[in-house]
Amino acid sequence: MKRDYLWREIKSYLIITAGLALGAIGWTGFIIPSEIVGGGLTGISSILFFLFDIDVGMSSLLINIGLLLLAMKTIGASFGIKSVYSVVVFAGFLSFFSNVFTEPLVSERMMAAVSGGIMSGIGGGLIFSNGGSAGGTDIIARIINKYHNISMGRLLLAMDAIIIVSAYPIFGSIETMVYGFMTMAVIAYTIDLVISGNTQTVQFFIFSRKHKELAEQIIYTGKKGLTIIPAVGGYTGEEIKVLMVYARKKESSILFRIIKSVDPEAFITMGNVMGIFGEGYDRLKIREKRKKPISEIEAEL
Repeated sequence: MKRDYLWREIKSYLIITAGLALGAIGWTGFIIPSEIVGGGLTGISSILFFLFDIDVGMSSLLINIGLLLLAMKTIGASFGIKSVYSVVVFAGFLSFFSNVFTEPLVSERMMAAVSGGIMSGIGGGLIFSNGGSAGGTDIIARIINKYHNISMGRLLLAMDAIIIVSAYPIFGSIETMVYGFMTMAVIAYTIDLVISGNTQTVQFFIFSRKHKELAEQIIYTGKKGLTIIPAVGGYTGEEIKVLMVYARKKESSILFRIIKSVDPEAFITMGNVMGIFGEGYDRLKIREKRKKPISEIEAEL
């Protein structure tokens, strides 16, 4: 068990590192050299670079350290090792690749915005889906959210908009602002695609006369739980057993191979599931409404 846990952690850190590298290349190879200011902390570091020629990675690291210290003081030390690791490594990648890519990898700014956004989005998706975080404006949003009843999504959107709009006095160009918003839209959309693709679940209904052998193979070889449902054929009246299995979409090929090896004649249906909550899958999160104290109610009256 310890060996399996260690391997999972090593694999997770390797994926996070790859995601950080992709994100850094997206910013330093496409977005920043094309004089596009995106949102987030990297957008702030880009502005400092354009104004004062300050190294993007160094400014990103220093600001993140300050934000982490402030967050620990105000909302507690709730940031894991992976988040700290991501912050430090991402800053290092930004510094390294900014010296490697002195010119944009593509000459057309729209292509740079799309290409950089896709690379950064893929990197961000890999980071978030493995428990990492590059810090930045989400720390500020969490601090504000503690004292004011404003949603995290609205706070992040507002901060990104402020950062991108602040690039107008630097370049005096509305085009730069438009490219900035385009970049952030591509990044957000790509992150959603990566995360949803990694967590998307499917539901199998398997009708087989070899249901016992098939159930054993799915449980012990496929490492998946299942439910056996008694059923009756509508035409034949034959009593049969139906196996109901839930799995990640990326695991479906494993299940198909198991089914084919045990019973090639099995009847199978597979459908996408919006979400699965419970042991081994996602946790059920319900946001409770904040109860107003009596003083606030009296003030409203």
